[in-house]
Amino acid sequence: MPVFLAPMEDVTDHSFRIICKEFGADMVYTEFIPSDGLIRDAAKAIAKMRTSESEAPIGIQIYGNIPESMVSAAKMAEQAAEIAGGHGADVIDINFGCPVNKIAGRGAGSGMMKDPDKMVMITKMIVDAVSKPVTVKTRLGWDEDSKIIVELAERLQDVGISALTVHGRTRCQMYKGEADWTLIGKIKENPRMHIPIIGNGDINSPQKAKEAFDRFGVDGIMVGRASFGHPWIFKEIKHYLKTGEVLPSMSIRERVSLAKRHLSLSIETKGEIRGILEMRRHLSCYFKGLPEFKDTRIKLVTLTDPGELMDTLDYISEKWGDSEPPQVSGVYGI
Repeated sequence: MPVFLAPMEDVTDHSFRIICKEFGADMVYTEFIPSDGLIRDAAKAIAKMRTSESEAPIGIQIYGNIPESMVSAAKMAEQAAEIAGGHGADVIDINFGCPVNKIAGRGAGSGMMKDPDKMVMITKMIVDAVSKPVTVKTRLGWDEDSKIIVELAERLQDVGISALTVHGRTRCQMYKGEADWTLIGKIKENPRMHIPIIGNGDINSPQKAKEAFDRFGVDGIMVGRASFGHPWIFKEIKHYLKTGEVLPSMSIRERVSLAKRHLSLSIETKGEIRGILEMRRHLSCYFKGLPEFKDTRIKLVTLTDPGELMDTLDYISEKWGDSEPPQVSGVYGI
């Protein structure tokens, strides 16, 4: 029963992917990469394609709304090992699901749900242009009145994608409300469908993961926001699926040790300044829910010296190490 780490901008960088793989994520994805950034040889976009053997299998995810640019970006993603170094891509994933205004508002990401013909056309062009497997991540539809995913899934399969991931919300829902998995189940019930279907949305516990497999029959599940500040969720899910037992929550001292490793990986990969700045979104989340933590949290998100940060983590271990660990289900509390 495969469990994947969802691609998330400013979250699923190299260091976080490594951590999640170590906890049992079966597949990980890069942050989503703009096709126009790749074809302009933008340094930031190129750097996002750099992967390592220890992350494999890994998907490089691209987004955009201009067919020619998307094809060019897909070809670059296929050659990522030569262009950016490292392992490269095992899969090329197309983002037709991002709901944020700056992307969907200009017709990319889930904005493509307004133009399914164009979505299918771009997908076919990419499938025909590259030799690596092509997958798609999308949503149920644009809004409540246009949930087109069951028919769209067939069309995407028919142009040659190797797997489909569906987030159980419309674009207009953003991340609000409860994910609706019923249409994901209907895709699986369609006798014409033969590619793997991966469900995404509100998988924030081992129990919900098991329900997704048992009730909706998906071939895999994808964990997104619930992994943020809680990358050991993959270990918890895999253990529960195998044994039916809930693992004890990770202790504060174990979280401190993990946070130190994560910080060191980030600095090693990005350099001291950027590595620390981009770890701030992770560090305090490892300890979400600790009592009287405000002042310490402020230190975690303002200190710029790695030694001082490590000392602060040691302080957390000393002060709260014997405390009952808080129940964490992701930084977004879902």
